[in-house]
Amino acid sequence: MFSRFSPAAKRVLRAAEQACRNHNHYYVGVGHLLLALIEEHDAGVESRFVARGLRASDMLPDLRRALGTGDDRLWDGILVTPRVRKVIARAEAAVLTEAAVEPVDLFDAVVLEGGGLTADVLARHFGNFGLPGRVTG
Repeated sequence: MFSRFSPAAKRVLRAAEQACRNHNHYYVGVGHLLLALIEEHDAGVESRFVARGLRASDMLPDLRRALGTGDDRLWDGILVTPRVRKVIARAEAAVLTEAAVEPVDLFDAVVLEGGGLTADVLARHFGNFGLPGRVTG
């Protein structure tokens, strides 16, 4: 399913799953994905923040608070929300057919998704975030 994803993008997806576990959630949501994108310190993602004179790490406390903590119980498995599926599909569609999906593509897709608590956290920190062109090279 993720054959077009770079190793860095695959690490982000694994980190998002771990973030949901760390918050005692049974689902991977867009907030978990954004948390993983920030915590993985990808140069492309960080460049999106730097271009606005911001630091990605500044939003971590607000994002963690918004995610909250789920019930302290065991789950049979981890679900992926429809919004995360939409973000992944958007990231895949945004890259050329021969190019790998990178963390910055996932970040851009998170910003474009524009819904839920993730959009609220982004708006609180960045207002109308906007997207510069894809960084290559």
